[in-house]
Amino acid sequence: MGISMSRDRYDPHAGRTLPLLAFLMLLKYGPAGAARPPVTAALIAANALVYFRPGDLDAHLPRLRHVMFNPHLIIKYGDLRRFFLSAFYHKSEPHFFMNMTSLLRTGAQLETSMGSSEFASMVVSLIGLSQGFTLLLSKGLLSLGNHVPYYHFSAGFSGVVLGMNVVLNARAGDVVCFGVAIPAKYVAWLELLLVQALNPEAHLVGNVGGILAGLAYLGLRRGPELLALMFSGIADIVSQPVRFAGRLLRSAAAHRRGRSVQGHVVSLPKETGQRMWGCTTCSYDNSRCADVCEMCSTPHQDRGFSHRRHLQEGGNRELSVEELSVEEIRRRKLQRFEK
Repeated sequence: MGISMSRDRYDPHAGRTLPLLAFLMLLKYGPAGAARPPVTAALIAANALVYFRPGDLDAHLPRLRHVMFNPHLIIKYGDLRRFFLSAFYHKSEPHFFMNMTSLLRTGAQLETSMGSSEFASMVVSLIGLSQGFTLLLSKGLLSLGNHVPYYHFSAGFSGVVLGMNVVLNARAGDVVCFGVAIPAKYVAWLELLLVQALNPEAHLVGNVGGILAGLAYLGLRRGPELLALMFSGIADIVSQPVRFAGRLLRSAAAHRRGRSVQGHVVSLPKETGQRMWGCTTCSYDNSRCADVCEMCSTPHQDRGFSHRRHLQEGGNRELSVEELSVEEIRRRKLQRFEK
């Protein structure tokens, strides 16, 4: 993916970077005996034609606003034109130039080592995978409450180029970057950070989708077992916050267990100590030897005394647990503290 799109207007002075790009291609393809990968050259030429739209080609190519990648429109209307063609469109000439120089460097190396047929197949796969991962990531962020990537308009070849970098560095050892040796598998992520630092408007979700596309392509080449392992690892990382939240909820539920409140009656009494029991009515801690609460005279239910009755201090009338009113409990508490 690439820079965010908001307008369908091209720079009238476009083409200032073409001489420099042509010079770089001449250095790559010009020397005698040098490898001249045709698919890489064709990709650069296709992106250049789409961006600069020379002559009558302008009337036949779709406008920028009609092909920009937008997850909402793609999912809602099944717009496959946005899904595939947006990779070949760019907003600005610096964005185009940066992607094409990266494609020239990475694509030429890969095509020379893989062969043109396999390289072309890889490019098609990376386009589909990178766009697909971008779609999935945007939809996932929408479900988490971040709606910006889902309605974001973007375009560009940078996601595919980042996927190529992942494939290129898969078999390499350490790569020296700015004088520091870095494991090759982290180079694509470092380049992602560099792109975001140099161009804050770059589509982060689309670039991450390109890196994931490269990893998925390597998994498909090496076998379904490795791909399954990669996706299981991603699922495990994503599920960690969910598991942590589940443990917190279970811990909170454990503190409330055994106290199902309905009205003012509690289902089970609590045991507060080795020689104490808690009253289910007033929560007073009583001695285990006592069958009746010393505060409100409620029978101890844990020993099967749910129907035991006791004598009220002012008379011989028996009261059950259900007959105790709130005023009676308050009165008995006051009497207890007055003693």
